[in-house]
Amino acid sequence: MKRVFTNKILTAIDVGTTKICVLIGHKLEEGQVEILGIGKVPSEGLRKGVVVDIAKAARSIKKAVNEAQMMADVVVESATVGISGAHIQSRNAYGAVPLEHGQVRQEDINAVIAAAKAIPLAEGQKVLHVLPQYFSLDGQERLSDPLGMHGIRLEVQVHIITGSFASVQDLVKCCQMAEVKVQDVVLEQLASAQAVLNDDERELGVAMLDIGGGTADLAIYQKGSIRHTMVVPIAGNHFTNDLAIGLRTTVSDAERIKREYGLACSSLLQQDKEIEVEMVQGGKTRMVHQSQLVSILEPRAQELLSLVHEEILHRNLEHLLVSGLVITGGGALLDGLQEVAQDIFQIPVRIGRPAHIHDVSSMLQSPIYATGYGLLLHATHQQHSFNFDDQDKRGMSGLLIRMKSWVSDFF
Repeated sequence: MKRVFTNKILTAIDVGTTKICVLIGHKLEEGQVEILGIGKVPSEGLRKGVVVDIAKAARSIKKAVNEAQMMADVVVESATVGISGAHIQSRNAYGAVPLEHGQVRQEDINAVIAAAKAIPLAEGQKVLHVLPQYFSLDGQERLSDPLGMHGIRLEVQVHIITGSFASVQDLVKCCQMAEVKVQDVVLEQLASAQAVLNDDERELGVAMLDIGGGTADLAIYQKGSIRHTMVVPIAGNHFTNDLAIGLRTTVSDAERIKREYGLACSSLLQQDKEIEVEMVQGGKTRMVHQSQLVSILEPRAQELLSLVHEEILHRNLEHLLVSGLVITGGGALLDGLQEVAQDIFQIPVRIGRPAHIHDVSSMLQSPIYATGYGLLLHATHQQHSFNFDDQDKRGMSGLLIRMKSWVSDFF
């Protein structure tokens, strides 16, 4: 019988459109995590990062959790869960309060953040994260931590991330049906950034694009804090579907072809290999050339990256990308994507892989584990956990109180 660990055992659940990834880790000193178990299974019941069939999604989560538990030889009770989807929205907001005592106290910081997040929300949207970008006193220089400093007026600029309350509820319900309590819900690109960006990049300015199966998630950092987030409803599944249509093959064979022979940059094509594909009618195969794959994948890659580039230009954020662009997630494995991005953005581009993983096989160095590992890192930094289940009287309102209190978790 497996042992139940209550201390220092952390669990992350990356609920994606194409895969459910569960990582179980052991908290070490200095915020490092030793990976004990990995569970990765195809996901069902999700579309574009959103749960559309609770029962199917719960079964997929349960299967991935069981796989990770068997490898780690532990039983997990709670987890940090990633969330994404086209329902995610973000904006920057400003708040200010007078300092009654002439010195910044913790209650003043809480009050100014509360003032900043008092914004009108669309129906069904709830605040998920309130992330301070900087503080200032009496209109002077920007500060990262004003606690204890003297002044008359405290101001703050924050980045507010909102999401569908129903989507959060559905995600939590799936985990509960899989017999896992939800400790935290974290925006996936924030978790991925935690795993693949270094301190210098976050300080100087960098964009990170996490390309999953259903969505591509953007996060921009500068001076150590978040500046902008965005969810693009184009991702890996669109590449696969394009291949399936263009080659008249099955979706499963299109996925195989993409992984084995996919190339998104025509200038990198050296040998125009012949590839056997399964015809959609079933049972029959035919031969296609790799150049046909490139002619399908390259325009889709250009479309996705151009959408992100246009968003950055529209928001006048290009000056923040001093360190360049980091691409991670399963979509980052498509050969040629890095070169297409460099051509469009005209800045340095690298593939983001989880860094500083303690004592683990090279398999976890893949970009597909960036979100899962980032969720574990997030969990190591939490001072207080918040577990709840169906019997918790505070229910979802209690979770949102916890989520809104994340004012410094990523810095």
